[in-house]
Amino acid sequence: MTSRSERSGSERSATDTEAPGNLPEADGLQRLGEWCARRFAVVLVLWLVALGGVHALQGAFGGTYSDNFSLPGTQSDDGARVLARHAPGTGGIGGQVVLHDTRRPLTAVRSRIDRTVASLRTLPHVISVVSPLPATPSAPPTGALTADARTGFITVGFDAIPTSFGAAYLQEVDRTVEPLRAAGVRVEYGGPLGELARPLPTDLHSEVIGFAVAVTVLLLGFGSVVAAGVPLLTALIGVAVGLGCLGLIAAASTFASVSPTLATMTGLGVGIDYALFLITRHRQQLMDGADPATAAGLAVATSGRAVVVSGCTVIVALAGLYVSQVSFIGKLGVAAAVTVVTAVLGAITLVPALLGLAGRRIDRYHVRKPVAEGLPAPRAGGARQTRERRSTEARGGWHRYAQRVERRPWRFLLAGLVAVGVLAIPVLSIRLGHIDDGADPRSFTDRRAYDLVTEGFGPGANGPFLLVVDQSRVPPAERPALAAGLTRALTGVPGAAGVSPLRPTGDGQVLTATAVSATSPQSAGTSALFTRLKDDVLPRGVSGTAARTYVTGATAAAEDFLDIIRARLPLIIGVVVALAFLIILTVFRGFLVALKAAVLNLLSIAASYGVVVAVFQWGWGGPSLGVSGTVPIESYVPMMMFAIVFGLSMDYEVFLLARVHESWLLTGDSRAAVAHGLEITARVITCAALIMASVFAAFILSDNIVVKMLGLGLAVSVLIDATIVRLLLVPATMTLLGPRAWWLPRRLNRILPRIGTPHVGGSRAGTPRAETRDRHDRAVAGGRHRSRNRYRDGGNQS
Repeated sequence: MTSRSERSGSERSATDTEAPGNLPEADGLQRLGEWCARRFAVVLVLWLVALGGVHALQGAFGGTYSDNFSLPGTQSDDGARVLARHAPGTGGIGGQVVLHDTRRPLTAVRSRIDRTVASLRTLPHVISVVSPLPATPSAPPTGALTADARTGFITVGFDAIPTSFGAAYLQEVDRTVEPLRAAGVRVEYGGPLGELARPLPTDLHSEVIGFAVAVTVLLLGFGSVVAAGVPLLTALIGVAVGLGCLGLIAAASTFASVSPTLATMTGLGVGIDYALFLITRHRQQLMDGADPATAAGLAVATSGRAVVVSGCTVIVALAGLYVSQVSFIGKLGVAAAVTVVTAVLGAITLVPALLGLAGRRIDRYHVRKPVAEGLPAPRAGGARQTRERRSTEARGGWHRYAQRVERRPWRFLLAGLVAVGVLAIPVLSIRLGHIDDGADPRSFTDRRAYDLVTEGFGPGANGPFLLVVDQSRVPPAERPALAAGLTRALTGVPGAAGVSPLRPTGDGQVLTATAVSATSPQSAGTSALFTRLKDDVLPRGVSGTAARTYVTGATAAAEDFLDIIRARLPLIIGVVVALAFLIILTVFRGFLVALKAAVLNLLSIAASYGVVVAVFQWGWGGPSLGVSGTVPIESYVPMMMFAIVFGLSMDYEVFLLARVHESWLLTGDSRAAVAHGLEITARVITCAALIMASVFAAFILSDNIVVKMLGLGLAVSVLIDATIVRLLLVPATMTLLGPRAWWLPRRLNRILPRIGTPHVGGSRAGTPRAETRDRHDRAVAGGRHRSRNRYRDGGNQS
């Protein structure tokens, strides 16, 4: 009588494919799922208490979101600090109060302007106010008044970014300018002050549209009303709890204003996907005869394990943003990761609780015949038996498609590569930059102020550069020559509309001037002028002296930020790809599988970048999305897209590979395993991608251009990943690799930690790790043997 360890591979496989109730041992996730399903009332109450408690705490102690961040170590930040030390009443965060009168010159309302300037000086956080009018009629012009004196702007310096002051502060500003408005003067707010005056961002309509599309897709794809509602409900609760947690974290640290929107987009997308994976598996278990609690436990132990691995991959990708060493970027990743964590927790606890509550009534209300995964897990046997069994078990469209990919992998691989290559062409001309107020809707006061300044002073006046020359180390006797040399260097600078005369600070230690570009702040010409001033003009003007030069101001800080992103984006890509490669390698124990996942995900991201460049930078359809003209790609959007897309793409990668790996372990037939995994997961992946893409695409309706970019880029990337990559490139590549896909060097196999493989099939839950490892090794060996036979027989067995 032989022991279990001495049985043949086929005998052992047959034992493991018994009914779910005969599994060797339930693991922790399975026990968690069953407990939540049986005690659904407790779980639901705990989630509702968490939801109410978190938002109560947020209301009492939560923080606010602001774009107030610094770039320590950059020359613009150093210049601002030098100016603050030597001229405390100047500098700061500059905002504009733009004035325009079509009937008379602004000098006719001098008294009201002077009163407004005096009132602005009394407001909190104001460190300087500069009137557009000269002190006396004979005084030189300030440069803030047009030649006809009908347009001008009051420059207000703040000690922090105004968007962090709140709506009450805006009411105080409105009160100070009321005398001018009462006199018929048009008043608009520009720069950061204009951002404070923007309507409060609300993406509720985007969320409603995304949910409506998700409901439609779920009903059409799976038929059941209850099964369609559970993913939406759990995703919504998970996002609500996550946003509450984010608000509490924001009380201790500053997060960008786009953080809640980014967290909502990511949380809704992954929350619906994760719940959908679980519900699909649960309903298949119910159809196979399991009781609801057991079915929920098996779903959590199988699809739930894939959800945990996928969620960890997303979080790792988002954490990789900290490689940029810019807290602003890293915290955007944290914001998105918070809702990913709550989505994973909701999937493995709240979803099984709702499934336990629904019981067998999950399909009572339906709009069509409910469907689930559709095909049971494969059983052990030879390649020929596996194909014969598959031919009799499934006759649907996905089955026929899987067979086509299995027969002609090269054709599908080339088709996918051509499609991705064409979409990625525009990325070769990508230009990173900073989107200025000229791209905002005309309903925004900062856009109207931008237009008035452009008409009166030129586009570059919306983002001037402040030139700072620290001459504290220069002997007093040499300073006149230094000033003369700088004046010569700043005369006729290419790309500059003008440079103001140099002026010393009160203590005489620093010289300042203002340079205005001939182009708008977001244009390539302004970036070129910044580089020219910083690296050529100013250093040449102080050559031979101990003076130090800086180009500072909001536009200069944006350019320094752009330089940092350009320098560190390749590093972030490398780190995220490497971490994701290690996760896939550790989980699935296949070197080429992990390498394939990394390379194909890079291709899909390049294609989505290309679409974003074509729409926003080339202007192909940008106006129809509410974008005024063409704009550069916001500097941090590619970085955020890469981290989010690379993480989300692993959802589908893990879900598909889990099915393929399960079939591979049971049969040892690599080609049949790929086809089986594809036909089982194609419906779920397609529906999940449509839902996630609809959630992301709905945010294109946002007034924020950056949110529009992220919404379009993420929606397109999900569709590309779920169609071209998952349905063409992955199965074709896996079919061509054959058993070699699961090869792993023995030394590396010993080094890598052992993580439970996230098998989606219910028959694999609870299988001991040692047995899974043995089966993997036997499958690799058997696959090689079959490959040699196939080669020797001239391919007749393929």
